[in-house]
Amino acid sequence: MDNDRYNPVRLDIQAELAHAMQRPGFQAAWEASEEEYAAISELLQARKEAGLTQEEVATRMGTTKSAISRLEASIRSNSHSPSFATLRKYAHACGKRLIIKMV
Repeated sequence: MDNDRYNPVRLDIQAELAHAMQRPGFQAAWEASEEEYAAISELLQARKEAGLTQEEVATRMGTTKSAISRLEASIRSNSHSPSFATLRKYAHACGKRLIIKMV
């Protein structure tokens, strides 16, 4: 046991993604998720730019940290999508305005 050393394997995300794209149906599923991941990215970026933790956003919104965690994860959920009002509160808590644009 004394000679056992932790030797992590580096993950090459681009290579793994290129490999996964070869699987039937993967690329279509990946592209179908693009809008949800873009929305999640916008939420997280707004919070990061504001320099806020989930707990700080929660306090500003009058809710709990776990509710913010669920909100940030719920964009991808068909059954628990946040309301426009909730997204607006989140944006305001981060010092932003919520603007929805279709392109």
